[in-house]
Amino acid sequence: MVEYLRTAFHDALKKLGIDFPKEEIQFEIPKQPQHGDLATNVALQLARVEKSNPREIAVRLIEALELDPAMISAVEPAGPGFINIRMNPGYIVSRVAEILEAGVSFGKVETGKGRSANVEWVSANPTGPLHAGHGRQVCLGAAICNLLEWSGWNVTREYYFNNAGVQMQNLGRSVQIRYLQALGDEVEMEEGLYNGEYIKEIAAEIKEEFGDSKREESIDFFRKRGEEWCFARIKETLERLEVHHDIFFNEDTLYRDGKIDEVLSILREKGLVYEQEGAVWFRSTKFGAEKDRVFVKSTGEPTYRLPDVAYHREKILRGYDQVIDIFGADHIATIPDVLAAVRAMGLPTDHVRVVIHQMVSFVEGGESVKMSKRSAKVYSLDDLIDDVGADVVKYFFVMRAANTHLDFDLELAREQSEKNPVYYLQYAHARIASLIRFAESEGVDLEASPDLAL
Repeated sequence: MVEYLRTAFHDALKKLGIDFPKEEIQFEIPKQPQHGDLATNVALQLARVEKSNPREIAVRLIEALELDPAMISAVEPAGPGFINIRMNPGYIVSRVAEILEAGVSFGKVETGKGRSANVEWVSANPTGPLHAGHGRQVCLGAAICNLLEWSGWNVTREYYFNNAGVQMQNLGRSVQIRYLQALGDEVEMEEGLYNGEYIKEIAAEIKEEFGDSKREESIDFFRKRGEEWCFARIKETLERLEVHHDIFFNEDTLYRDGKIDEVLSILREKGLVYEQEGAVWFRSTKFGAEKDRVFVKSTGEPTYRLPDVAYHREKILRGYDQVIDIFGADHIATIPDVLAAVRAMGLPTDHVRVVIHQMVSFVEGGESVKMSKRSAKVYSLDDLIDDVGADVVKYFFVMRAANTHLDFDLELAREQSEKNPVYYLQYAHARIASLIRFAESEGVDLEASPDLAL
């Protein structure tokens, strides 16, 4: 209804030759029922711009309005320049009937019916538990998936991870050192490794299962055990927030299946890569970049852009109608290069949408709470859920636009009062449930057809 009215008022303003942003036309429910069902102060807003009497603007605006009488019964000027709107009771009754008939499906649309979407998000490498900062992307991606499904889309939820590379070797070495320490060996933790308490927990489990029989085992054994432990915890954490994925895509398969070589071969055939100083460069300047990008280092190791290109090619070739990537702001610089390389191979990218979210800060007592997998103190996403509850976590992480920085106020999140918006919603739900129970105790038949005219 509000969007319908906003459009009607905007059209009326255009008829009057007044240019005013549609999104700034706001409506509210009057405090006094006799003032109607909705009201707007747009005439008062315009008075400053038009240098006219707001009451006169309100009258002219009402005269220019074209509204469906089946929906709106009256529009009246009020006070110095307010406009009060009354909805047709018959329309309200019909909408209530629709809501009751639709039940929990009320509000669903079919704009995406017959269409498919792939949403890739979270995608943290299995080097430790999800830290609290991951929560914003976790909850944002889940909300986007739910909205798409609610709109009729067939959604594939995907998690992309890398269980190779230096980070995973560091994980293996970290676990190995903690295991040796647990056996009583005098070995120091090396600089740059993972120091979280979870590393000790992984090492303790290995000791309990194998005793000292793994003292001479290679780092690969400890890396694999660490990866399995971390991924199991990541999935458990996601489950606590009712988040699931249909596909877990391992970057390593791009190498095993030859997808990396295919990308380089296609780009070479098109003359879009060249060798210089032992490295392989992509001619990204042909696609608007300030400088060409290294795809393969002189050591033979691909940069992170190359597997990203191969992965996006893989997803696009699957034939989704929409491909959605959800990234933190720290990834923004690589996106143009990746999509340019995909287009260079002759694939479309106009259906690829990248959602960038800003970072999150955790505040407690006016001070910032730090988190790091490499330090001994890690404020994990599980810690946050234990602290404030899953519902609060989900609400707080999506209550601000993704493109704005988020300060997560831990004290407010714990607040058991109307100051906390989640508590307020939960209290409203509890009150409604209480009223339903009371009605049932009084013998009211809630399944009977209601008299909507009341």
